[in-house]
Order: sequence, then C-alpha cells, then structure tokens
Amino acid sequence: MSAIHEQAMNYVYQQVLQRLQGYFSRAERTALQLLIQRLIVAAGGIEQIGDYKVLVTHGGGKGSSYALAFLRAAQLTIAGRAPRSFQLRVATLRHTGMTQAALDSIHRGYSALFFHDDPRVELLMVENQEVLPFNHLRPASAAGQDIGRRNMLMIGHKRSGDIRASVCNDRYLSLGDFYRRITAWDGGVHALVSSDSPRQQNQYLAWLFRTTRAAGMKGHAGQPLALNTLFCRMDDCSAGYYRDVYGEHYASEDNASKEVHRHLTYIGVADLLRAAGQDFTALLNDFMGYKQDEFAFQFSTPAYANPLLMAHMHGLQAEVLLGLDYREGVTRFIEHASGFMRRKKIPELLIAQAGTKDGRMLAATYAREFFGLEESQLVCLLFSPFIQQGQRLEAFLRRCHPGMLVVLPELHKALEGKASAELIQHWMVDTSGLPLALLQHLYGTHVAANAACINVEEPATGPCGVTGY
Repeated sequence: MSAIHEQAMNYVYQQVLQRLQGYFSRAERTALQLLIQRLIVAAGGIEQIGDYKVLVTHGGGKGSSYALAFLRAAQLTIAGRAPRSFQLRVATLRHTGMTQAALDSIHRGYSALFFHDDPRVELLMVENQEVLPFNHLRPASAAGQDIGRRNMLMIGHKRSGDIRASVCNDRYLSLGDFYRRITAWDGGVHALVSSDSPRQQNQYLAWLFRTTRAAGMKGHAGQPLALNTLFCRMDDCSAGYYRDVYGEHYASEDNASKEVHRHLTYIGVADLLRAAGQDFTALLNDFMGYKQDEFAFQFSTPAYANPLLMAHMHGLQAEVLLGLDYREGVTRFIEHASGFMRRKKIPELLIAQAGTKDGRMLAATYAREFFGLEESQLVCLLFSPFIQQGQRLEAFLRRCHPGMLVVLPELHKALEGKASAELIQHWMVDTSGLPLALLQHLYGTHVAANAACINVEEPATGPCGVTGY
C-alpha cells in the first residue's frame, strides 16, 4: 500500500468513525472508552495491541450488530491514537434456514463499517463445517442442506416428533464445532468478545448438558477453566448426541483442523452495552442498513426458534395427530409465542397470516426451499412411525396413507432388513425423507414416550449462551 493510498484510507476510516460516533449518546461514548481500556489491558498494553487478534461472532441479529459497531468504533479510535490497532475476525455460522435477506443485512452492515477493504479485518463464515470467506452471494451448500435436513429428521423421529427438538437442536449443537473451528483457523485468535451476559452463557450450557444427558451421555464435572476446554466440551457433547442419534451410522470426523493450543481470553461487553442504555434502532437502521428478517432463526430463544416453521408444524400436528383444525394448532402456538414475536418485531402481517391458507402455503414453501422437506415428510416426523419396531406405523397409515395398510406386513419386513419389494422401500424413503438404512436404525430404536409431541411447548429458558447472535 503506497503512502498516498494509506493516507486516503485513513481519512475514510476517520470519516466512518465520526459517523458512528454521531449516533452514540454520552453514555455510549463512555462505554466505548471502557471497551478500549479492556482491549488494551487484555493485549498487554498499547504497544502490543497491533498484534492482538479479536474474534466476534455475528449472525445478523440486533444485539450482535450493535456489539460489532462498538468494536469497530474501538478499533478505529485506537488506530487514531496508536501506530496500529487490533485485528478483528468476524465470523458467521451459516446454518440451514438462513435466508438471503439475513445475509444481505449482514453485508450492508459490513459495508457501512467499511470492513471489506480493511486488512485489519477478516470476514468469515462457517458452512457445513468449512471455514470460508464471507460472501453474501454464495449459494447455500447443497451438501450442508442435505445434512441439516437429515439431522432435523433423525432428531425429530428419535424424539418422538418433538417440534422444539426437531427445529432447534441441530443448530444449537453446531455451535461447539463452530467455535472450535473459527478460533483455531489460520493461526487462531487471542480473544473472544461477546455481548452475552453470564446468565445467558449459563443457560446455554445448562441446555447443552441437559440435552446430551437425555441422550445418554455422562455429564461433565465442574466448569471448564478455559474457553478452549469449553469449546472442546461443547463439540464433544454434540458428537456424543449424534452418536446416540445415528448409532453405527455416525461418521466421526478428523479434528486436526480444530486443534489450537493458544489460551483464549474472554472479553465480555454485556455490562457496557447495558450501561449505555440507548435505543440503537437509528444506528442499526440508518447507518448499518439493518432490516429485520421475519424468517430468521432466533438462536437466543429456543422455545420459538423459528416461529414460522414451528407454527406450521403445530398446525400439522393438530390436524393429523389430534384431529383438530390446522388453524387451531397454529393459533395455540401463536398465543404462546406472540409476546416473543412482537419483541423481535416480526411483522404483524406475518403473524396474522399464520394459520390461513396463504400462511400455510408460505410456511410449506419455506420448509421446502430451506430444509428440503415436503409437508408429508413433516407429518411423518410428527408421527415418528418407525421407532420402537414401528409401534405407530399402523396408526400412521390409517390416518395418512390408508391405501398402504394392505402392505403393512411388507413394511415391517423391509424395516427388519428382510427381503422386500423395491416399491415398498421407495415409498418409505419418499414419505420420510430418510434412506432405508436409517429407517431400519430407527426401527430398532427404543425411546421413552414424549408428551411434548402432542403439546404446545411452553416458553422455556434455554440456549442463548456463547452464540453471539
């Protein structure tokens, strides 16, 4: 970079900082100075700050967007006072169901903060357990969607059609791999900056260990003493959970790409952002181009992780399992989730549309486009007819596929691994969305009856910990 070009870029960065600070209140400016102090102390002094690399995760939500703006302001402020500022790694977990609108919103924020041409900033995404440069125009990974769809179906069947587990667990369980991978990639980072409160982190860990214990894993004694250990433990819990779900069909992976020996520092900023106490809507909307994605997966609220899809599944559950009207099932869910949906500013039109013919069509299109699931496959998940030697298979056929009752014995033979007609096998694969080998695995699975499969989930405190979302 020539001296003239560097001078011009520094002028641009100062303009970005001035614009940012124009949205800050007096309390936010005080919080910014405290954040700068924390970063300098963590780095070992202003002389060391230029070699210090900080990680922040960003899923496009309001909270992480606000924290990101503060970190950028801190980086540019230090750059104006010292020869060099800290390096910033921003990482996004691209999960199944993440919409183009969410990616576009993230990109607009990055552009407003002038990240793309700054050598001090790395913009990354992890998709299908691969670290990639952030690109909001990159098509979703077909392999990643297939794995996400399969995980959702297997978890749903293993949990007897539990809607919350079906929609939530795969995304939350992916966080351990995400953090291990993104903190170790390309030499690693020195620190993780998080806007999550200690209460939120404890809630996430409590959910993780409770969920994996329910899958038969032994609990871990004591709290981990280092972030590296915590991320390894999260990742191990996830692997153990899927080992239980898939049995002999579980494929372990090489963890060499996730090994890191550097001690990670944790820098919490929840107290600073809370003390700032400012309505940051103008900063997000006017400066960063933030737009609420009504389909966004809410990592912070497991009870209503994906309201559109969950409402649709509750409608299907009411219709096919409870003998009620589709709209009634959706309405029951909306009544429980309405407070959350309004806090998240999910459009009133979308809420009002839920349960209608148009709303059902919208939800079905979303499930098909992002999860690769047809309505018949969601119904099959809710019934979970293959587990426990097919105890619910006859009831499933009577309710949803009465024409197949005549071949019920043949279906059992196929699930037992005995010789069977290919037409029978293809029907089960198409109806469930799962390959025959996994259906046979489910057939031999013994699970406890799950009352949640026929009840609207109550609001629950759950995983919102080290998500950065």
